[in-house]
Amino acid sequence: MSSQEEILSDGRFSCVARDPRFWEMPEKERKVKIDKRFRAMFHDKKFKLRYTVDKRGRPVNYTSTENLRKFYALSESDSDLSASDGKELGVKKKKK
Repeated sequence: MSSQEEILSDGRFSCVARDPRFWEMPEKERKVKIDKRFRAMFHDKKFKLRYTVDKRGRPVNYTSTENLRKFYALSESDSDLSASDGKELGVKKKKK
């Protein structure tokens, strides 16, 4: 097999290296942003499934929440809100 450099130096495939359609997406843009309305799907038991085999029948040991974290991310404003909410609750508990 040829190395990646040899393939890209070939005139037939040189346009692939410069074409943005073939670039990898950055991690920040790859995940879909989820707002606070759907925040519960990361920790609610209704959304959690335990897989024992994959689609080809091989044994696996992971849950659907791992897949959710792989494809979805909380939006920055919601994660800031949740962090500030936790701080406010801690302050209220201390005052009581």
